[in-house]
Amino acid sequence: MAKGIREIKRQIKSKKNMKQITKAMEMVAASKLRKSQQAAESARPYADKIREVIGSVASSSTDVKHPMLQAREIKRTGYLIFTSDRGLAGGFNANVLRTLMNVIQEKHKSPDEYAIMVIGRKGRDFFKPRNIPVEAEITGLSDSPSFADIKSVARSAVEQFELGKIDELYLVYNRFINALSQTPVVERLLPLSDVDSKQGVKSDYEYEPSAGAVLDVLLPRYAETLVYSALLESKASEFGARMTAMGNATRNANELINSLTLQYNRARQAAITQEITEIVAGANAQS
Repeated sequence: MAKGIREIKRQIKSKKNMKQITKAMEMVAASKLRKSQQAAESARPYADKIREVIGSVASSSTDVKHPMLQAREIKRTGYLIFTSDRGLAGGFNANVLRTLMNVIQEKHKSPDEYAIMVIGRKGRDFFKPRNIPVEAEITGLSDSPSFADIKSVARSAVEQFELGKIDELYLVYNRFINALSQTPVVERLLPLSDVDSKQGVKSDYEYEPSAGAVLDVLLPRYAETLVYSALLESKASEFGARMTAMGNATRNANELINSLTLQYNRARQAAITQEITEIVAGANAQS
């Protein structure tokens, strides 16, 4: 009986230590979530203004054409997927990876029909054992990434479209709804054929040297900005998912501690009762 009591005490101590860890991780994730939300909200006005200018240029003249605005026959599709470098975030990575694999199975019959680009170690490690080639990757991003951190993969994805290596490009990431809800989305980035419909109030601009030259500069920058915005959404979703997962783990630890404490008290009470019984039996034997 004493051995059983010591084992229960050891388990209680272990669960309390785990609870301290998960509670600390929940608080850290909550702090980082607030910063990520602010970063995502701050990036939106910049992207909206570029979209407004592009829409104004594209609609100002029918002579202005750009390959990034033109849809073409789809022979090969590119997917840029956003995952995390670390786990312990509930279904954050599994949901977005499952969504991508479902899309691939529905749309493609051969690996030659698509290209995978990955941000995050979890995504890279997912594709490697499945023999799915990753054409570009970035891992080890900080919790507050800058545009420079992902510029290389964003530039590579846009260049592949410009060079005709892919005919459309999709962003696959978790869209942040709130701390408890993140929705995996597959969002087309290129071609930007719907940029006119997204434009709000038209503004009059003068372009130097020409509208076409302005588009040559703004369109790649706009596409890269949308990639960065998706990264910020993904980071906010990651911290929201991690905060929720660690909160659930802390509550589960509390339940286990309460259950083990009850078992410990019952075992201890039984041991005391047995000792009293043995003492009384021994005293009766001597009388």
